[in-house]
This record gives sequence, structure tokens and C-alpha cells, in this order.
Amino acid sequence: MTGHTGARMRRPTRTVAGLLAVLLPVAVAVGVYAFGRMHTPDYTSGLFGLHGVRVIDLKARLGSAMMALAVVQLLLGLWMYRRLPGAGAAPHRVHPAHRIIGLLAFLLSLPIAYQCINAYGVDLTNSRKAVHSITGCVLYGVFVAKVLVVRSRQLPGWALPAAGGALVAAIALMWYTAALWFFAGSAPGF
Repeated sequence: MTGHTGARMRRPTRTVAGLLAVLLPVAVAVGVYAFGRMHTPDYTSGLFGLHGVRVIDLKARLGSAMMALAVVQLLLGLWMYRRLPGAGAAPHRVHPAHRIIGLLAFLLSLPIAYQCINAYGVDLTNSRKAVHSITGCVLYGVFVAKVLVVRSRQLPGWALPAAGGALVAAIALMWYTAALWFFAGSAPGF
């Protein structure tokens, strides 16, 4: 009888954790989107004293560094969960390195996001800018989801790799729709 009661007690906790892991990230993404749509863009907005093409170049470089960190983060995550072929078990120092690199990637995203939201808001004027803008909003929602999933012991085992994979995919899409376009000479704006 105790086993059934314990199972019933865990189910609501798992449900609340699951709802929180879905609703809070969605609220963050929708909140960033709403702010970006209501905010009046200031196309003269700079970053670290840079303006115009120089600020776009800086953001492209920061975004590329963030993309590189995301790839390292992905590889370390695969190694920690023994999904990296031929790598064997990850040493204990890989776990803190994974966290530190994730933190650095997040910190790199902040000045980029700050300048983008101030200068452009959520721009839906063409498909590339729309994908970039919407993915930027989703990126922070996915980041919140990953933090919640990492902290929860109540969610299914597939939730962490799904959140981590979605985060890397969002960063890659952001990089592709802005930094790569800039370096290729295809995008005059963000």
C-alpha cells in the first residue's frame, strides 16, 4: 500500500515540474518577443562604443565565439553521457568545464541580444530577419528550459539532451542567419 501512495505523491510533483519546464520557457520567449515587437527600434544604437558596420562586425565575432562554445558544449555533453564515439568515460573535470563553457556562451549572448533588441526589435520584414528574430526570442526560452531540466530530478531522462540539443540548434540558427551572412557579405544589417 505504501508503494502506491508514494507513486501517487511523486506523480503530481513530476507533473508540476513538467508544467514549469514548459510554461516558464514559453513565457520567457513570448515576453522577449512582445518586448521586441512593442519596442521602438533605434537603428543608431551601438555596443561598447561601436556603431554601424563596426558593431555588426563585433556582434558577428561574438556570435561566432558563442557558436564555437556551443559546439564544445555539445561535445562535452556527449562525452559526459558516453555518447561520444571512442572517447570513453569523461574525467570529472569535464563536468565543471561543461558548466563554465555554458555560462561563457550565455554571457556572450547578452551584449549581442541587448544591441539587437535595442537597434532592431523583433524584425519580421523578410524571412531571414524573421527567423533570426524569432529564434533569438526562443533562444532565451530554451536556455530557461535547460536550466530547469538540469535542476529537476522529476523530468524524464530524454528532457536534458532534448533541451541541450534545442539550445545548440537555436545558437546555430542564430549564427547562420546573422554572423555567417555578415561574413559572407550577404547581410548589410543584422
